[in-house]
Amino acid sequence: MYKTVGAAEFKAKCLNLIDQMQNDDEAIVITKRGRPVAVLSPARDPNQRRSIIGAMKGSVLRYDDPLSPAAEPEDWDAIR
Repeated sequence: MYKTVGAAEFKAKCLNLIDQMQNDDEAIVITKRGRPVAVLSPARDPNQRRSIIGAMKGSVLRYDDPLSPAAEPEDWDAIR
C-alpha cells in the first residue's frame, strides 16, 4: 500500500510526511505533473530479522490437488 503526493506538496510538507510514513509504515510515491518520479519507503532495521513464517503468503497462484502426481508416469524418461 502507498499514498501519492505531488512534488510541490512533498517539498512543503516533507518532514511531516516522513513522520507520518514512519508511523503508518506506508510508502509514498512522489509525482511530478502526475507522473511518478520517486518512491519514499520506510527504512528497515538491518539488525531486525524477519520471520520466514508467512514469507510466501499470497504467492500460490493455483491449488488444484496437492496429492496428485506432478506428471504422468509416461512423461518420465527413466530407464526401467
